[in-house]
Amino acid sequence: MKVKVYNLAGEVLRDEELDAKFFGITPKPEVIQQAVEAQLANARTVLAHAKGRAEVRGGGKKPWKQKGTGRARHGSSRSPIWVGGGVTFGPTKERNFKLDINKKAKKRALQMVLSDKLNNERLILVDELTVEEPKTKKFNAILQKLPLKGKSALVVLDKKNENIVISARNLPKVLTEGVDSLNVVDLLKYEYLLMPVKAVSKIVKHYSI
Repeated sequence: MKVKVYNLAGEVLRDEELDAKFFGITPKPEVIQQAVEAQLANARTVLAHAKGRAEVRGGGKKPWKQKGTGRARHGSSRSPIWVGGGVTFGPTKERNFKLDINKKAKKRALQMVLSDKLNNERLILVDELTVEEPKTKKFNAILQKLPLKGKSALVVLDKKNENIVISARNLPKVLTEGVDSLNVVDLLKYEYLLMPVKAVSKIVKHYSI
């Protein structure tokens, strides 16, 4: 499988041969959906928490004696039936939304999305991705010369490059991340995938089954 390699001026330099066993996989929606659901669930932060009767302050003393008052018997003013008491069956921070997914299935889903990017000409390779200084305007000018058509792009870096990260963070349609942070959700969220040629071999090595 071949894909064009561009320079930063938007000129085609050559064709790069990609491994068909990695980039030629037929997408299966159910596998991709499983990976997306697991990633989103595992990233979820539990915030809502209602205090139960054991957590509400006060209520240590019996409101009134058990017999002789003519009133209903009560042991604590923090009972759920009292105003200011604990909440019954409320949301708690102990809730667990974690979902397990097989490591092979997770990697296979990522391979499927990458294959789909390639098949739909949404994978853009450059021979080298660098900027001399962290300037958003200059980096955006580079993107405009590449066949991204003004669409959203996920920029994957083969190594740490602060100039690229700083230059891209003010662009609303661009996200940068390293090879080891590549994931299905970001690949689906951004229409194009832009990366240097050197990142390809690292991706294949890191996410092969």
